[in-house]
Amino acid sequence: MSSTDPFADCELGVEDILGTRTFENVLFTPETPTPVDVRTGETPDRSNTTLEGAREFAADVGEDRNAPYVPFAASVESQIETCCKPYTAAVFYHFKATGSLARHRAYAAAYDSDAFTVEFDCDFATGDLTITVERVHPP
Repeated sequence: MSSTDPFADCELGVEDILGTRTFENVLFTPETPTPVDVRTGETPDRSNTTLEGAREFAADVGEDRNAPYVPFAASVESQIETCCKPYTAAVFYHFKATGSLARHRAYAAAYDSDAFTVEFDCDFATGDLTITVERVHPP
């Protein structure tokens, strides 16, 4: 591979991410589970939030970054252990959504390259994230 190849340092190649792929149930939705305090049977105040609040949080976190951030669902375990809200924010191709660091790096390489277009769609009703990668100029 040449040094101008955006995938030179990636475990996956462009063929592994070209096209459209949907990652199911990874985004924060109004239906994301929230913890319940077993002593009181109530949801902690920090966990009472809205989708709009989560989207604003993600936009604020990603404001000075090189790629858009989206709200992901935080696991109930992490909410309890870290006393966090039921969402976190990360770049849209984060390994939390894509399932692997290798795929994360490949999407990042395509997103940062002028040779590809990378688009994403958030379906906050289902929690699905769809990423589409296409060549700007097919070989």
